[in-house]
Amino acid sequence: MHLELSEGDVAFRDELRRIFADVPADVRARVRAGHVTRDDIVTSQRILNSHGVAVPHWPVEYGGRDWTSIQRHIYTNELQRAGIPEPLAFNTGMVGPVIAAFGSDALKERFLAKTANLDIWWSQGFSEPGAGSDLAGLKTTAVRDGDHYVVNGQKTWTTLGQHGDWMFLLARTDPAAPKPQQGISFLLVDMDTPGIERRPIRLIDGSVEVNEFFFTDVRIPVGNLVGEENKGWTYAKFLLGNERDGITQVGSSQRLYAELVETAAQQTRAGRRVIDDPLFRDRLYDVKLRLRAVEATQLRVTAASRDGRPSPVSSMLKIEGSRILQELHDLAVEALGSDAVEITGGDSGDAVVGYLNNRKVSIYGGSNEVQANVVAKAILGL
Repeated sequence: MHLELSEGDVAFRDELRRIFADVPADVRARVRAGHVTRDDIVTSQRILNSHGVAVPHWPVEYGGRDWTSIQRHIYTNELQRAGIPEPLAFNTGMVGPVIAAFGSDALKERFLAKTANLDIWWSQGFSEPGAGSDLAGLKTTAVRDGDHYVVNGQKTWTTLGQHGDWMFLLARTDPAAPKPQQGISFLLVDMDTPGIERRPIRLIDGSVEVNEFFFTDVRIPVGNLVGEENKGWTYAKFLLGNERDGITQVGSSQRLYAELVETAAQQTRAGRRVIDDPLFRDRLYDVKLRLRAVEATQLRVTAASRDGRPSPVSSMLKIEGSRILQELHDLAVEALGSDAVEITGGDSGDAVVGYLNNRKVSIYGGSNEVQANVVAKAILGL
C-alpha cells in the first residue's frame, strides 16, 4: 500500500493549517511551555467550533464531519504538531458521543451544542478508591426517590475537575444485579448541586490537575439519566473506545523533538554544544527513527481501518508512543543539565514539569502492561 498522502489529503491538511493559524500565538506558546490554561482551551475550542472542526467524529447531524480515517488521522497529528490545545476530551471524545448515541432527544437538545462549543465544561466521574482499573467494582450508589436519584459515594483522579460545570458519572443503581456490570447507570450532574465537595490532589510536579469528589445525598433529576437504567456499563465501554483517539501523540512528539534539537544546539557543556556530544546524538537519532516508525505504522493502521474497527496494533502504538514521549522529556532535562533543577519557571522549569507530569502517559488510556497483554493475545496468539 502507499503511505504518502494523496493530493486531496494534502489540500485537506493545508486547509487545517490555515484554520489552526487562527488560534492566537500566545495560546500556542503556552501549550508548548506546558502552561495551558482553562481559558486557552476554551478559546481554542470555540475557534475550532466556529470553523466546524471541534467535533469532527460526531454524527454529522450534531456537528460532525464525514471525514475518512486518514483525514481524522491528519487532523489529530496536525493539531498536536501545531501546539493547539486539543478540544476538551471529556466533552468531545467522551460524554458528547455518548449523549449523541444513547441520550434522549431532550438531553441532545439541551447539551450537545453547548458541549461542542465548550459552553459547558464536563468532568468525568468514573474512578473511585479501589475501582480504577477494576471499574466494575465502583461503590457510589444512586437510589431512586421519586423524580430523583440520590447519590452517595466518592470519585477520584478527576482530571481538571476544578473547572467542571457538569459531571458525567457512573453509579450503582442495582446492588443486587447478578453481575456488577449489570447494575450501573450513567448520570449527568450539575456540579452546583448541594452535597458535592471537591478536594484537590497535588501532583509530584506541584500542580493541581486531578481532584477527588465526595457526594452526600446529592439529588439528580431522573431526566439526567442517559439511556436506560442499569445499562451504564455499555455506555462506558462505548466512551472508553473513543478515549484512545490520538493517544499515540505522534504530532506532540514531533513538535517536542524539533524543540529538543533547538535546545540541544543552544545549550553548552564544557565548551561544547550538547547536540555535538556523540552519546546524546545517538539517543536523539534513535528516538527520531522510532518516532518515524510509529508515524508510518499509525498511518498504515489508519488506512487499513476503513470500517472504523479498532486494530490490536493500536496497543503497540500506545506502548511505543508513550515511551517516545517520555524519552523526549528525559532528553530535554539531560540537554539542560544542572539548569534543569531550577523549577521556578522558564525553559528549565518547563522541562522538569514536563518530565514529571508525563510519567502518567504510560498509565492512562490503558496502562502499557495491559496493552502488552492485548498484543500478546491478539497479535502473538499467546
